[in-house]
Amino acid sequence: MRIMGLDFGSKTVGVAISDELLITAQGIETIERKEENKLRRTLARIEALIVEYGIEEIVLGLPKNMNNSIGARAELTIEFKDRLERRTGVPVTLWDERLTTVAAEKAMIEAGIRREHRKEHVDKIAACLILQGYLDCRKNKEKM
Repeated sequence: MRIMGLDFGSKTVGVAISDELLITAQGIETIERKEENKLRRTLARIEALIVEYGIEEIVLGLPKNMNNSIGARAELTIEFKDRLERRTGVPVTLWDERLTTVAAEKAMIEAGIRREHRKEHVDKIAACLILQGYLDCRKNKEKM
């Protein structure tokens, strides 16, 4: 079993997958699209990755506002979740993703990645952070 993590943005979707033991998250790609509301190819690519990696669950980052409210971007994410579940049949869990992009940027700066190369990696790294947070939470609940 593997779990997929997604960072859904206006023009990109960062994708990460877990290892089979559900311990670590690895970034695999960033799916790009030309227009925000054009999702057919994005959904088709996610569907292909689900089959390729044997994904049984998806964790989708929910970009809540800092005051914990749901804004326009979060509403679009919830709509994407519904479309994703309908198309793939795979359950999708929403996961609070506040500050994951900031953390991804900070990690790349600390790793010495040049500014002009960060944009191509930030969504994939944010997806890893979303998925890793979820995996860690699952593991901690199992210990209780």
